[in-house]
Amino acid sequence: MTSIITNTSAMTALQSLQSINNALDTTQGRISTGYRVSEAQDNAAYWSIATTMRADNNALSAVSDSLGIGAATVDAAYTGLNSAKDRLDTIKAKLTTATSDGVDKSKVQSEITALQGQLQTIAESASFSGQNWLSTGSSTALSKEIVSSIARDATGSLTVGSIAGDITSVRLFSDNGAGVDTGILNKTIDLTKYTNTAGVATTVETTAVSFAAADDLVTFSVKVGGAAAKTVEITDQTLLDAGLTDTTIRSNADLAAVLTQALKDADITGIDVSIDGTDNVVLSSTDTFSLGDAAASGTTGITAASLGLNTTAATTTSASAGAAAVDTIDITSASVTDIKNFIKVVDEALSQVTSAASSLGAIQNRIDMQTDFVSKLMDTVSEGVGSLVDADMTEESTRLKALQTQQQLGVQALSIANSSSESLLSLFR
Repeated sequence: MTSIITNTSAMTALQSLQSINNALDTTQGRISTGYRVSEAQDNAAYWSIATTMRADNNALSAVSDSLGIGAATVDAAYTGLNSAKDRLDTIKAKLTTATSDGVDKSKVQSEITALQGQLQTIAESASFSGQNWLSTGSSTALSKEIVSSIARDATGSLTVGSIAGDITSVRLFSDNGAGVDTGILNKTIDLTKYTNTAGVATTVETTAVSFAAADDLVTFSVKVGGAAAKTVEITDQTLLDAGLTDTTIRSNADLAAVLTQALKDADITGIDVSIDGTDNVVLSSTDTFSLGDAAASGTTGITAASLGLNTTAATTTSASAGAAAVDTIDITSASVTDIKNFIKVVDEALSQVTSAASSLGAIQNRIDMQTDFVSKLMDTVSEGVGSLVDADMTEESTRLKALQTQQQLGVQALSIANSSSESLLSLFR
């Protein structure tokens, strides 16, 4: 039936053209924005995931910035410690020079005073963005945290992680608010020496001690300061690790090397081993320490006494050699003995500065590794989000060309459908 009221062909052509136009608008939108899913209505699930992950990526960018600031702060402190170490080396050399006869101590002291002032300047200048880890006051927090990560769990909760560092043993100049200086360079370094004659006098020079059996074992315990006691073990492997040619101790030098290696294997530091003139094993340290009972076992029948160790706990004695702080050293009227003690003070400060630099080096490595990880993680998140919502431009451009052709054909079809009604007029002429 032909009707002038309803043009079915035109309506069909119009609907087809509208559908093509809608698809064309969608494709043009994807091409112009670059997104396949740019709004929630495009794909609610993907849009939600992408929005959340973009927010997390922005947070990761802030984490990266935090790591950068943390790295700069640590680098500033590390640079300061390295500079301080160089100045301490120079002070030590000046003090050594001052022990010689005929040296004008007042002139040497003027050089030392200048170096002491430089150490103070280094500590005060080693800061970044207001953060100074080398020169602190009583109100300075000693526990530092550098934001290093964020993590989202299955429930959507976000957790912020950090790299922690304690600057208690890093500070060069500090006070506790009660008039007590606590920095490496302004605290009083006690030169008290703690000594323990480990056992009865014995000699391996004439009676060698052989760890011939694999089960030969000598043990004793060492407790340093307030730390828990650690067990020291001497086996045939200890002798080899100490550099002996075989598993036999033939000299006092061998014995000292073996005991030193055994302490090292037990992760005990700061204790020196020596054999005195009467063949006693002497252990000494600037930290308080004590020795436990020594015991021996094994097929060969080695005794603890044969290694100069006592089966009952020996007594640790102490002898003070004075105390001083690096920043108060003054040799103007000091004796040679005093100057030698000052050298020991500087040497101890050097040891502490070196340990502090090592601690900062470990933090630097951690920051560098985390910075690299965060950078890669941000790239991974961006790629993941892109795979969900980014438009495939090759596919979209092909679709655009096809839709444009369909649009042109649709317009032609609608035009033909509309012209069919005009042919009815000829029937009434």
